[in-house]
Amino acid sequence: MTDTDRRSLLTALAAASAFGLLPAAVTPADAQTAAGAGALKLADPKPFSFDALKAEAKAMAGQPYKAPMLPANDIVKQLDYEKWGQITFNTDEALFADGPGEFPVTFFHLGMFFAKSVDMLVVKDGVSREIVYDQSMFNIPADSPARKLPKGIGFAGFRVQEPRNGKLDWRKNDWAAFLGASYFRAIGELYQYGQSARGVAIDTAVADRPEEFPDFTKFFIETPAGDGDTLTVYALLDGPSVTGAYKFLMTRAKGVIIEIDHTLHLRKDVTRLGIAPLTTMYWFSETAKPTAIDWRPEVHDSDGLALWTGSGERLWRALNNPPRTTASAFSDVSPKGFGTMQRDRIFDHYIDGVYYDRRPSVWVEPLGSWGAGSVQLIEIPTDDEIHDNVVAMWVPKDAAKAGNDYAFHYKQYWLAYEPFPAPLAKVTATRLGRGGQPGQPRPPGVRKFMVEFLGGPLESLPYGTKPEHVVTASRGTIGPYQITEAVADGVPGHWMTSFDLSVDGTDPVELRMYLKSGGETLSETWLFQYHPF
Repeated sequence: MTDTDRRSLLTALAAASAFGLLPAAVTPADAQTAAGAGALKLADPKPFSFDALKAEAKAMAGQPYKAPMLPANDIVKQLDYEKWGQITFNTDEALFADGPGEFPVTFFHLGMFFAKSVDMLVVKDGVSREIVYDQSMFNIPADSPARKLPKGIGFAGFRVQEPRNGKLDWRKNDWAAFLGASYFRAIGELYQYGQSARGVAIDTAVADRPEEFPDFTKFFIETPAGDGDTLTVYALLDGPSVTGAYKFLMTRAKGVIIEIDHTLHLRKDVTRLGIAPLTTMYWFSETAKPTAIDWRPEVHDSDGLALWTGSGERLWRALNNPPRTTASAFSDVSPKGFGTMQRDRIFDHYIDGVYYDRRPSVWVEPLGSWGAGSVQLIEIPTDDEIHDNVVAMWVPKDAAKAGNDYAFHYKQYWLAYEPFPAPLAKVTATRLGRGGQPGQPRPPGVRKFMVEFLGGPLESLPYGTKPEHVVTASRGTIGPYQITEAVADGVPGHWMTSFDLSVDGTDPVELRMYLKSGGETLSETWLFQYHPF
């Protein structure tokens, strides 16, 4: 800290005292009670504002990066996944356990996979106080290596519990969690965790450089003013190439809505700067499943990327588990939204007690103009469900150069489906098979595609009217077999289109299709990247 920084801090402290933010007459115990900290130990008060946090992030960008410390790492690395999972937070010690507000906050312990200590602070009336780690906050087995950790070692992250007066036991149920690098996630309206979000993505799937994972190094949890359905959290981001300041306004309603306001400052050039990144898992679905790879019919947290372009077009890109890492870019100007969705909600399609049918869809709604750029989709090969192998994010068009500053504002909707559905038929399934006709020799190099559409204007088509499909391919030949017909399940507005594609070589093929009748568009546009095999 420079002399100027020290003088600024002293001036701010003096001003805070003058305005009654740090009243000398208030004892630490009184301040702790007012902040809803209960039995938690709090450090000395310091002034806080979001503007000051943004200024701090900007100042940090002008300084060399300092990697976060790994406190007592020789002990922490002994806490493998099993031993770490045996350590639970004592909910009697929860922040806001007795109010104010509806949502108690609990904390994650350090462990092998979450070894970086993250500062946790509680904020009230423009004053922040750090929460001091103490072993009494956690239920730790007698033989756990964690008992050897020094005092005040810190926390790995936090989670927000269900309402104290809600229908679920708040001590056993949470609805949002921040843990690891800049990752966070929330449950949807079906009460199930699934995919994750990140504060920022730096150089994901860039060939000549490793991906960077900046960290949220400090969280400031604001003491609620009343018993509403929101909680406000601020965060400081730091990494080798970027710093940032974040405000999360989190609302627990039908699902979870998180309004995010953040600034970013680049220390270094970044090849792929990912804004509002979503990270999810797609192993296999009805589209293509290798024989006997797994006993379940489908395994995925999400089955497609939905886009609502700045021009108003609605797109659905079915996800892939590709043979090699791929990056797809959907250029746009001021997009209306995008998200990684789980549309298949039928339990029998998964037959699994981890409830893939309940995994949340996450929709990103830009607030204000984001200008020119692209929604980019990164798909990475995986042979197991434990890997999050799909990333979707907004990437600004202009090069991300050292010294650049950015400000983005958006909402995330953690729900079952899109929050702003189009009045069009939706894609419900993508299936691949051998080309040609049953009973005839199947021609080599020909693949059959079948795409299902449901709802929208298809439900009200006049009797005898058949939709027309419009299909294009970036290479290869469509046909000769093409057909659109109603699915024989008696469900109104359920149609399918099948077509053959003849193609040579193994380079990917970009496919695009939609349904129409006369001059009217009936469906969203289906997109798919086919990898010939």
